[in-house]
Amino acid sequence: MNRIDALVIGGGPAGLAAAIEIGKSGLKVLVVDEGVRPGGQLVKQTHKFFGNKEFYASIRGFEIAENLIQELKKMDNVRIMTESTVIGIYEDGVPVLHRPRDKTILYHPRRILVATGASEKYLQFDNNDLPGVYGAGAVQTLMNQFGVLPGKNVLMIGSGNIGLIVSYQLMQAGVNVKAIVEAADRVGGYQVHADKVKRLGIPILLRHTIVKAIGEKEVQGAVVVQVDDRWKPIPGTEREFVVDTICVAVGLLPSAELIAQAGGKLQFIPELGGYVPVRDEDMRTTVQSVFVAGDAGGIEEATTAMIEGRVAGLNIVKDLKGSIDGVYLDHLKSQLEGFRSGPTSEKVRKGLRKLGIEFHPGSYEVNRNSVSKNYIGKLRPIIECFEAIPCNPCETSCPVGAITIGENINNVPVVNYDKCTGCGICATKCPGLAIFMLQEFPEKGKAIIGIPYEFLPIPEKGEMVVTLRKDGSVAGTGVVHKVIKTQNSTTVVYVEIPIEHASEVRHIHVGEKEENAFVCRCEEITVEEIEKAIEEGFTDFEELRRRLRISMGPCGGRTCRLNALMILSRKTGIPVEKFDPGTFRPPAVPTTFRAIAREREEDE
Repeated sequence: MNRIDALVIGGGPAGLAAAIEIGKSGLKVLVVDEGVRPGGQLVKQTHKFFGNKEFYASIRGFEIAENLIQELKKMDNVRIMTESTVIGIYEDGVPVLHRPRDKTILYHPRRILVATGASEKYLQFDNNDLPGVYGAGAVQTLMNQFGVLPGKNVLMIGSGNIGLIVSYQLMQAGVNVKAIVEAADRVGGYQVHADKVKRLGIPILLRHTIVKAIGEKEVQGAVVVQVDDRWKPIPGTEREFVVDTICVAVGLLPSAELIAQAGGKLQFIPELGGYVPVRDEDMRTTVQSVFVAGDAGGIEEATTAMIEGRVAGLNIVKDLKGSIDGVYLDHLKSQLEGFRSGPTSEKVRKGLRKLGIEFHPGSYEVNRNSVSKNYIGKLRPIIECFEAIPCNPCETSCPVGAITIGENINNVPVVNYDKCTGCGICATKCPGLAIFMLQEFPEKGKAIIGIPYEFLPIPEKGEMVVTLRKDGSVAGTGVVHKVIKTQNSTTVVYVEIPIEHASEVRHIHVGEKEENAFVCRCEEITVEEIEKAIEEGFTDFEELRRRLRISMGPCGGRTCRLNALMILSRKTGIPVEKFDPGTFRPPAVPTTFRAIAREREEDE
């Protein structure tokens, strides 16, 4: 009869966390998940999580999934059924379709937890059905789960955390993100995520939206336009982007259909993403035997989904066994209170209030200064985290207790530089890549900046790199002083730079190393050819141009000039900023003789 104690529908962060709590009690649990492997969105998340140590802060999403799965595999009373879908909830049982066998199995659970997550919102614009228009989740699945690039040039629609994170991951994979388009007048995601993409040179176009995908059989471009205060397009402000991929990241919709099928009441609450199940603080819906957790109950972060899953799991155990560890349940609820007490959770608090669930804003501090300038000459962290978000790995990872967040996890961190030893552990642990190491040498006019770096190739000691400012513009060049690598964490590259650049340099660009790699695609000039010419004595850019025709193709040097200068800098040991970039000759774009002929007749 397939009688089980608890059926967990959805093997994402909420479902897995709930199954662990129920499984610990010895109850018989079945987890049903549609994926090839369990983990939900976690398996495609390569970024590190915010939050605290108890709930996997500073650990990458796919690692969190593996940790949860391994914990469940140790329990003989818990079974995970993948590539399977619950097709309905009925009074006489729950049918589960196992897709590989195309077979339906009927289960009779005593309690049900719906942790089905969310689906992506779609956006209406002309030609939005063209191949090449993706949701952000699909892009993450292709890229991070199956190693397939969606395209070469991407336009991202939406600047929430998902849009910002996926833009960063696309750039990590070598895909060019042309711009991030946001209809609102401010970025929707965390400031630290926005700062990460800005220093990669990705523009964020506020008060813009997409109106058309260009192409017939596939995406070949996109038209975006400015919007007014009523979100209406402003005629005459259209811009075209040449892209082969449009990625839509404009929000999520809770997947609460199964709860409605079971007889649960739904309520439209825009702050939580749309129609959500009415439930209490124990995660019980209006159907006594059905619970909910995670995005299915309202769109929020994966950390709160895991806490909700554990709360729901404990209450299922309480129903079926009569007692639980009440202190632990209260602790979980207090964790939720802390995570939801900051300004980024204001919308969630408002939505939950409509369900009769009250969470109170906390007292947090953002105007706290770490006076770094008084410690010039000492290697120390510079923390550029100015927004109140629930996160404290910098505090918990510091071996000497030099970084303080305080009682409210939403407080901005403060550094006690008298205690700080300059170990740099905090820079490797920060999920927002917002901590930089700095040491100045005023007498030499130099400084060493430690940059959190998550790209390939990783430069080597002594290598010349291009240094980039906070806005992605080129500051100059630097020499790699040392490289600190840690497994599955963030590499920190220490670069020697002019001291006047110390407050601005926040990223680096590493040039091509492969000898056969093209530097100038227009003229098909390789790294090897440029290096050989330099060895022959052509040691400035104009000489290289005359020798090789580099930057004399249709692009006018837009893609090859800086890389050629980088190779020249590396081979000669002269900083890039010391070189003349060469003459910028007209025409700025390829132009026919016909177009510029004077006083020509129309038919000539």
